[in-house]
This record gives sequence, structure tokens and C-alpha cells, in this order.
Amino acid sequence: MFKGSYVALATPFIDGKIDEKAFRKLIEFHIDNGTDGLVPCGCTGEAATLTIQEQKRLIKITVEMSDKRLPVVAGTGSNSTSEAVELTGFAKKAGCDGALIITPYYNKPTPEGQYRHYAEIAKNVDIPIMLYNVPSRTGISLLPATVARLSKIDNITAIKEAAGSVQQVVDILSLCDITVMSGDDSMTLPFMSVGATGVVSVIANVVPDKIHDLTQAVIDGKCSVARAIHYEIMDLCKVMFIETNPLPVKTALNMMGMIEKVWRLPLCEMEKDNEKKVRQVLENHKLIS
Repeated sequence: MFKGSYVALATPFIDGKIDEKAFRKLIEFHIDNGTDGLVPCGCTGEAATLTIQEQKRLIKITVEMSDKRLPVVAGTGSNSTSEAVELTGFAKKAGCDGALIITPYYNKPTPEGQYRHYAEIAKNVDIPIMLYNVPSRTGISLLPATVARLSKIDNITAIKEAAGSVQQVVDILSLCDITVMSGDDSMTLPFMSVGATGVVSVIANVVPDKIHDLTQAVIDGKCSVARAIHYEIMDLCKVMFIETNPLPVKTALNMMGMIEKVWRLPLCEMEKDNEKKVRQVLENHKLIS
């Protein structure tokens, strides 16, 4: 199941609330443009500022809109194990195909604490679980040895690896046969070259067809095609992280007429010079006029 281009969906807001109409349109945009899987309520979806009720609502909408056309892997992580169990249980009942669970942030558990956190969730909710390693946001990293240990639990089947290290992927896959998905758009091709099966992508929000085509080319063994797309979109990869995600990607979606330019504090609008850089790259790709 975990292969190809999964999009880390942005969450549109309007008047302080979730813009459900715009969110539904985003999902249809992905269904129509080759995205292989939908991931609501992740970092790109500003999950840290969503209430539990809002997360549940977004998960429910995503499942309903997908209507089995694409797999839905909901972000259900938390630095509270009991809260993660609750959200993951809801995702299961709502009909999600999997759960993406970030390492506990701020409280920074030891490898043993990380293992017990994920094991507790897996024990309580029988749903395919994708671990999520993103040390730049959480302050801790899942060691390859911990990943290998967790992979022995039946329903822990994948990891979104966003440490930015090819060696990390190599070390994980040398220890176990867990499915690895890239969590960093610029590393999708390098990661897939050593055994990853796809990406949970930020820039798929704006170029879903390109990210699908890149990952599918690798899967099909068309390395020269994948490499050409990799270099074609590299400026997009860079500019989408010129400031904290999801500031650039939501700015881009606004320029494309898809969502309002609204975030929740402490996130706010981009610096003007950086916003101009986003606009220039979108114009270069003919995503806006």
C-alpha cells in the first residue's frame, strides 16, 4: 500500500475555522491529478494547532471524499501516548487505511520510551502504522535499531523518514524489511535509489502530477525519466522550504487560487522577499500567470 506519491495535505482556514469547502476541493484536485495517497493532519496540515475535534473532522472528510478511490493515512501522532491512541482509534473507525504517527515531541523520550509509545498504540489499534521520524521538528530521532525493533510488531509496517540522510535509510533497510517513504521532497529520488518506495510529499500539494510521475518512474525502472523530473522540480523543492513548512506551500496554493492565505498563530505570513521568490518559481513552472 505505501508506495508512490502520498500528499501531506495542507489545511485551509477561513475566519478562524477550517475551510471545509476548500479542503474538499484540494482532495478532488489530488484525485484528478495522479496522487497515490492522502495524508491529512500532518505537519503540513498544521496539526499542532488543530483541536482533537478538528483533526477528527478533517479525517472524516478525507475518508468521505476519497470514497476508496485513494488510500487515506491520517496523522494521529501526539506527545501524549493516550491522545495518540484516541486519535488512531478514531482513524480506524472512520475507515482510514493507515495512521502516520510522529515521534513524541518536546518530552523527547529515550529509545525505550519511543518503543513503548508506538507499541502501546499498535496494541490498542489494529491499523497499519507508519512511523514518522522528523528530528528537525521533534528534537529526537528514531534510531535504525529502534525502527527494526518496532518493525517486528505486526501492524507497524512503514516509516516516513525525514532525517535527510541516505545513510539512515540504508541502515534501516539493512536491519529490517519495513517500508520506507521519503519525508523530504528533495530526497525522494536518492531515498528511492536505495530502497524507499515513495514519498509523503509537501510539494505534491502544488504539482501532484510531477511527484506521481517521479515516483512511478522509479518504480517502473525508468531512472533517466525520474532523474529528469528530480532536476526539473528542484527549485520547487527548495522554495517550498525557504521558510517553515507550510508557510510557502500555503502561499503557493493561495497564488494558485485554491485556498485563502491564512495560518494559525504562531505561524503567520511569509516575509515579502521570500513570497516574491515563491511567486517567481510558480511562474517559471507556469503554475500561475
